Amino acid sequence: MHTELTGTTAGTCHMPPVLVPQPDDPRPLRSAFGRFTTGVTIVTTQTPKGPLGITANSFSSVSLDPPLVIWGIGRHSSRFAAFAECEHFAIHVLAVEQHDLCWRFARSGHDFTGVDLAYSNEGAPLLPGALARFECRTANRFTGGDHEMLLGQVLRMTSREGEPMVFSAGRYRLFAPDA
Repeated sequence: MHTELTGTTAGTCHMPPVLVPQPDDPRPLRSAFGRFTTGVTIVTTQTPKGPLGITANSFSSVSLDPPLVIWGIGRHSSRFAAFAECEHFAIHVLAVEQHDLCWRFARSGHDFTGVDLAYSNEGAPLLPGALARFECRTANRFTGGDHEMLLGQVLRMTSREGEPMVFSAGRYRLFAPDA
C-alpha cells in the first residue's frame, strides 16, 4: 500500500531537490548539517603552554555503562594537535548567558583572562557556570574524515538547571522550551 505524504493543509508535501555532496563545494552539505540543532560546548585541556579551550557543537553522549561521550575537532584547526594528543579533557555544556565565553573560545583557545578557573584531579581546566560538565579521560581516538573524534570516559560530572545555548543553521539561538 502506498501512502502519500501530506502537510497540514490539503495537497502534497513539497520535497526539496535531492543533492549529492560535492567535495569542491561543501556549502550545501554544511547547510544541511546545520538544520540539526545542537547544544554548544567548550572543550578544555591542559597543554605545556597552559590551558586550552575550543568551542564545539560536535558533542554527543554515547553510553551509560560505561559512561562515554564523544566530540570531534577539525584536523585543520590550529588547536588540533593539542587535543588529538591530550589524555584528559573537560566538556562544558554552555548556558545561554555564556555567549561571550562561547565566542572567546571560538576565536582563541588560550584567552582565559578573567575566567575563574578550577582544575580537575587530572589537570583539565574547568570553567564555571556550565549547565553540565564532563571530566573525561581519552578512551579512544579515530579519524572521521576531516575530523578527529575523541571518545571520552566520563570520570566525574556536574549538572544544574538553566537555559541551554543552541546552534542551528549557522547561528546561535535561544531555546524555546514552551513552543
